[in-house]
Amino acid sequence: MEETVRYTFRLRPGALAERALTAEWHRCRFLWNEAVHQQKSGSRLAFGKLSKLLTEVRGRDAWLRDGSQVAQQQTLRTYAQALEHSFTLKDRGRPTFKPRKKALPSVEFTRRGFRIRNGRLLLPKGISVPVVWSRELPSDPTSVRITRDALGHWYASFVVRREVPPAADANGVIGIDWGVRCTATTTSSEFDLPYRGHRKRCAAELAREQRKVMRRHRKGRSQSNGYQRARRTAAKLHKKAARQTQYDSRVWAKQVVDSHAMIAIEDFKPAFLSRLTMARKAADAAIGAAKRELIERGMRAGRKVVLVRPAYTTMTCSRCFARAKQPLELAQRTFRCTACGYTEGRDRNAARVILAVAERGHTSADDVRQSDHLPSGGWSGCGPSLKSPALRQGRR
Repeated sequence: MEETVRYTFRLRPGALAERALTAEWHRCRFLWNEAVHQQKSGSRLAFGKLSKLLTEVRGRDAWLRDGSQVAQQQTLRTYAQALEHSFTLKDRGRPTFKPRKKALPSVEFTRRGFRIRNGRLLLPKGISVPVVWSRELPSDPTSVRITRDALGHWYASFVVRREVPPAADANGVIGIDWGVRCTATTTSSEFDLPYRGHRKRCAAELAREQRKVMRRHRKGRSQSNGYQRARRTAAKLHKKAARQTQYDSRVWAKQVVDSHAMIAIEDFKPAFLSRLTMARKAADAAIGAAKRELIERGMRAGRKVVLVRPAYTTMTCSRCFARAKQPLELAQRTFRCTACGYTEGRDRNAARVILAVAERGHTSADDVRQSDHLPSGGWSGCGPSLKSPALRQGRR
């Protein structure tokens, strides 16, 4: 079986190549903003119509003709896909304008718009960029996306096909509850993902650089080289912490996927944490990134991945499934069941509830409570029958 993946490599463009890539990005950004303007004006143009208009405009405008038609067509195709997803996918907004000073460059070329020769990436209009080949491509790439990050580093992301190695046999099951004190609490403490606090460790150094940025900022005038250096140093600290967190998430997700056949994950939306006092710590924990990494790895390995809604998982007992009458306060870290007397850590109990819900073929605790398979006597007397096999075998 084959899968489509991206292989990303660092680019080392010279001054001429960097200026050419930046100019190509500004042309693509102009087309994107013009398409957004047309949509906001009430003209809902499909990709075919946008392509026809692009051909007409290139015939009149020499500035657009100086750029690659392949990259410009891909920009319009990406815009059309983003517009379609805004109507069909939940929580997807309409495409917005890309400001010149804030939007990071991103240019895409299809197979007829680039070549790889002698270790260099050849792009239209004579652009030649050296590539840092950290690994071999498994097949000929079908497209490449050129991007630049906040530090000014350029990257090339190739779309390739590769053989999927057979996943190792696994028969374990696991439930995962997300949090801030511990990023991921599971039914087994062996697979917990603790909060590393990489950004917290460099907070003092980061605050010093941010103060330096503010001191050197000149309002209404072009910024000095000292301002640019301070801003670059602050961005480096941000990226270093983000990379460390990303690495930890990938290593943890691989261990979980390799050892379990079914993974029950709390379908947690961390966006609301940005409105709380723990916003900085939640951003450092990167719950959303860890969740995406785990889901993608699990699906690629052929594991059964179940997303369970977080409603009432903290209030429900994992032994007898009795629900507390009042929600637990955030400072209350121990769950105590008034029905059966079961006592467990708040997050560990929630992880076991999530696993029990997934094993019964549901996606929320309410679905289990309303199931037709429940005895008429309610929850208080049916504790043993609701325990999952994993919980019965040593309460994993």
